[in-house]
Amino acid sequence: MTTLILAGGKSSRMGTDKALVIYQGKPILQRVYQVAGVCTEQVYVLTPWAERYQNILPSNCQYLIETQPGRGPMNGLCEGLAQITADWILLLACDLPLLNIEILQSWINKLPQIPTSTLALVPQRSQFWEPMCGFYRKEVKAELDTFLKAGKASFQELLSNIEVEALNIDEKTALMLFNCNYPGDLENKNINPQRNH
Repeated sequence: MTTLILAGGKSSRMGTDKALVIYQGKPILQRVYQVAGVCTEQVYVLTPWAERYQNILPSNCQYLIETQPGRGPMNGLCEGLAQITADWILLLACDLPLLNIEILQSWINKLPQIPTSTLALVPQRSQFWEPMCGFYRKEVKAELDTFLKAGKASFQELLSNIEVEALNIDEKTALMLFNCNYPGDLENKNINPQRNH
């Protein structure tokens, strides 16, 4: 079981690199990395600029260099799958400050029971997928390749066209999936960080 953290977005709405935004005294990427390290055996960070994060992540952090930055997270997942051999990958965005270890572990425990024909296990609410905190089989790469070659880049479309098991989102899970896009998002969010480590 491996985690792939995507840290190559433009962060245009934030106005600064979201991975480096400080929450509760730590850069968000550092928090995501630490949670991933508890939940999975290996953690990779896919980014075009590894040097930017070397002072906030452990010296033994495994970086995968994104060769086509700016093409979106679906392309990032495809690049990661090309370099990772694990059967399942936990895909995480770098801007999820409220990740909950208990919830992630409960999802991981579901994976052995997932039918082999199912290519992903992803949270869903009101027909909308939350792909940036989901699990993907290595076999999904073939579908990703087909979509990307056709000029498509929508996770929503991809997940509506492959076999996916949906994870229900309750109030606690919805809080965990909060991602910050704009300056002040964290300050404006009514959250209790002590319950969401």
